[in-house]
Amino acid sequence: MTEANYEARRAKLLKKFRECGIDSFLISSVSNVRYLTGFTGDSSWLFLSPGLTVILSDTRYETQLSTECPHIRTEIRDAASTILDLAARIVGASGVRQTGFEAEHLSWATHRLLKESVDAASTGTLVPVSGLVERQREVKDRFELEQIRDAIHVAERGIAVVRSSLRPAQTETEIRYLLESAMRDFGAIGPAFEPIIGVGPTAALPHAHAGKRTVAEHPVLLIDWGATNIHGYRSDLTRVFLTGKPTKHIERVYQTVLAAQKAAIAAIRPGAKCADVDKIARGMIDVAGFGKFFGHGLGHGFGLDIHESLRMSPLSGQVFEPGMVVTVEPGVYLPGKFGVRIEDDILVTQDGCEILTKVPREFEEAFVGFLA
Repeated sequence: MTEANYEARRAKLLKKFRECGIDSFLISSVSNVRYLTGFTGDSSWLFLSPGLTVILSDTRYETQLSTECPHIRTEIRDAASTILDLAARIVGASGVRQTGFEAEHLSWATHRLLKESVDAASTGTLVPVSGLVERQREVKDRFELEQIRDAIHVAERGIAVVRSSLRPAQTETEIRYLLESAMRDFGAIGPAFEPIIGVGPTAALPHAHAGKRTVAEHPVLLIDWGATNIHGYRSDLTRVFLTGKPTKHIERVYQTVLAAQKAAIAAIRPGAKCADVDKIARGMIDVAGFGKFFGHGLGHGFGLDIHESLRMSPLSGQVFEPGMVVTVEPGVYLPGKFGVRIEDDILVTQDGCEILTKVPREFEEAFVGFLA
């Protein structure tokens, strides 16, 4: 199995400092700190400069840091100080002039307090930086791709248990808990997010919470789920299962969504614009007469977080690169009736793309038979 090269990730990030106008960086996002160090705790920051790398944390994580990050200097605060005090001391001692901070991850109030601390400890300046680590995380390295494949495999084993166990009297909530338990049995540390389980009208809510509807109440059962693997990487899939006799209308909606998804996936390749791929699927759904019932973006990047900065939507200005991983998840949601969303995880390759998820998605394969 490939090992994560955190030092190489940090070295790659350092090369971007000049274009951002900074000579050091305070990283406060939990996921970004993990990506750059391997540390699995929270409430900790990373100070990064060409000459100094320091994890700033507290006494709760002192032993954990020595195990997970033995080659990185750590500075531990006690209960009588704050992480802002610690950050200001490190910035001041390092002699740096322009220190970046993660603008999306620091509240206005925290930034104000940090600035006061830094101003008192140094002559340096704080510079807001947006999406620097997130843009690097868009392209996965070999270790990350292995972990995502593992998270997909665990999720697929979990849904196989659910599908084979479906009964007419099962509620959405019972299915959710069974799915979560099955994924843990196969090695997940938990779901990638709260699974979305929707029968009939509930399936028309894109981010529905599982409730008391039973499988027998409607032939459409939508399940949106994913697993988080032992290294914190996630997967994200959606399937619609047909648990009764579907109407012609249900079949038309399903086939429309599936055709749109297939066309969009076929267009993914290096150099393709994310907005253009979104337009392909959105256009097909619109021509079929369901355009107003597809309101969200076509897909998103994922990895350590379930939603990462890569986006497919009409507003996206991003372009696909090899190594990016993205969901493709068109949907049609008919309020009060039912919804259909089909979602797969896609890897951008050197000359096209690879569908990483293998759960069957054809209309004929969506039918579920019940044991007597």
